[in-house]
Formats: sequence, C-alpha cells, structure tokens
Amino acid sequence: MLLYVDVQFASPYALSAFVALQEKGLPFTIETLDLAAGDQQRPDFARLSISARVPTLVDGDFALSESSAIAEYLDEAHPGPVLYPAAPRARARARQVQAWLRSDFLPLRQERSTEVIFYGPTPQPLSAAAAHSAARLFAAAGELLAHGDDHLCGDAWCIADVDLALMLNRLLLNGDAVPDALARYATRQWQRPSVQSWVARERPARAVTT
Repeated sequence: MLLYVDVQFASPYALSAFVALQEKGLPFTIETLDLAAGDQQRPDFARLSISARVPTLVDGDFALSESSAIAEYLDEAHPGPVLYPAAPRARARARQVQAWLRSDFLPLRQERSTEVIFYGPTPQPLSAAAAHSAARLFAAAGELLAHGDDHLCGDAWCIADVDLALMLNRLLLNGDAVPDALARYATRQWQRPSVQSWVARERPARAVTT
C-alpha cells in the first residue's frame, strides 16, 4: 500500500491515516506532496485521489482519500487490531467525534494550526472567537471522557482518540491552558508508539514569510 501525505508531515488528517495503518500492522510506503507548491493539483494525483487531497491511500488498484473513510476501509477490509469499537453505539460515537472535529472549531484550527505542534508554538493569544471554540471543545471533551476510562470509548483505544488528542494538543503543546484531566488524556494518547512514529518524522524547515 502507498499513502500520500503532506511534505511537512503536519496534516492532522494524514496523521490519522498513518496511525490507522500503523495500528493495523499493515506494510506501506509513503509519498509526500508539497501542498504549498500545488502538487495535489497534478492531473495524475487529482485523478487518483478524486478530491485532490491528502491523505490518499492506494491499495492495489483502489485509491481512497479522506482520513475517516480510509480508517473505516482499513478496518473492514484488512485483518489486524481494530480501529473502531465493535459495539454499534460506541462505534457510532467514535465516528461522530471524527466528523465533529473535522467540521467544527474553525477559529481554533486557524489560530492554532498543527504547525504549533510540529514546528513550535506561536505567541499570538487566542482571539475571542478561538477562545470560545476552545471552551466548547473543553466542555464537550469533558462530557465524552466523564466515564473516567483512559480512552474515548472506554477501556479500549480507537482511532478517534488520535483525532481528539490532536485537537487538544493544538492548545496544550502551544502552552495554552487546558483542563488537567484533558491535558492528561491528550498527553497519554500522544505517547502511543504509532503517533510518536509520525511525530519523529524528519520535516523540512518552516517557510519564512516576509
């Protein structure tokens, strides 16, 4: 299998797909695209990906983009450790969290891009809109984790734990205040070997704007 990701290894969605492959124990290679240079718009890649986005997974003669679709495909098509809970309600909750994190919190995602995680923090304080997003994130995550177990869906890890931890780490690893229980959860999830394998990737220097 082949996984297309961004050359900076900073895309949260590429991270999610990478972790899914690692957790399933599936062999794969990586090809990087320079999104700033528009590599994703190359006709060959756009045809392959359909959406002209990373991550895109190629499995034989089948190509698929969108990280949550990739995770679901891998779980259903390949043996190995599961990425989603088996119980229908827990599985639905994990999918809900993934969809929610990908479609909400725009001010927070803009002001705390994943570059603060992989390249270093920003001193810029949160705007009122981003602070409101953070407060909503903390309230909802607190409810989701109120059961007191180590993972989102109870005592077993699932792929949605990576997505939730990354959203929290946009703030935590930038030095912004995060409630203690959520900080412990995000830190614990971030130490998972599959995640650390992504964190340890060699990255090009951050582009300097003038």
